[in-house]
Amino acid sequence: MSMRCLIVDDEPLAHDIILSYLEDIPFLENCGHCYRATEALAFLSTQTVDLIFLDIRMPKLSGLDFLRTLQHQPIIIITSAYEEHALESFELDVCDYLLKPFRFDRFLKAANRALAIHSLKQQPAVSAPVTHPVVSHEPANIYIKTDKKFIQITLDEVYYLESLGNYVKVWENQQFLLTPRTLSSFESQLSGETFIRIHKSYILNRKFVHYIEGNTIHLTNGKQLPLGKNYRHVVKQLLNRQ
Repeated sequence: MSMRCLIVDDEPLAHDIILSYLEDIPFLENCGHCYRATEALAFLSTQTVDLIFLDIRMPKLSGLDFLRTLQHQPIIIITSAYEEHALESFELDVCDYLLKPFRFDRFLKAANRALAIHSLKQQPAVSAPVTHPVVSHEPANIYIKTDKKFIQITLDEVYYLESLGNYVKVWENQQFLLTPRTLSSFESQLSGETFIRIHKSYILNRKFVHYIEGNTIHLTNGKQLPLGKNYRHVVKQLLNRQ
């Protein structure tokens, strides 16, 4: 399976680096490159792409403002020299955020992540079997679809769920499974005593909370998640419940 790629960056050197990396990744096919986001809009009006390598700070139209104009967004990998745009970028459902200068191994990791998402998009979206809550002392299990199979997961081992557009990352410690579902579709399956919505993009297993500092929740595995202002009151209530 190959992916059609577009490079959008106002720096010629950035194009040269990405093009050199693409030569060594057989499933990525370069189909064009633009030096302005406005050029990319014109390009996309006549052609379709699966993946865009997108800079942020460009003349006239920034990369993030460009994303907001797209009705049908391809998979996006941000390539920027500025880390302060990362949070805003992920809120726009980008696949990855590469901080310039990036090495080939980091670029390859982002490309593989994009391929995983692309592969799932090619599969018919099938809802996972619904498991209704059962009063039991045993951890509840549910099935989620990933790639071409259904995998049984133990909810007690899930640290958190992260929204990725029409997909969800189900995190078990430092690894995740990607499934073609929305975050809201999980809420009816998850116990409100155990799982709490802390942000529009995150549902968290409260047993793995280490501490809360400001608007950041620190987990026992070292991960940090944002605490949405609209969920702060609910989170404090649930975490203080004995």
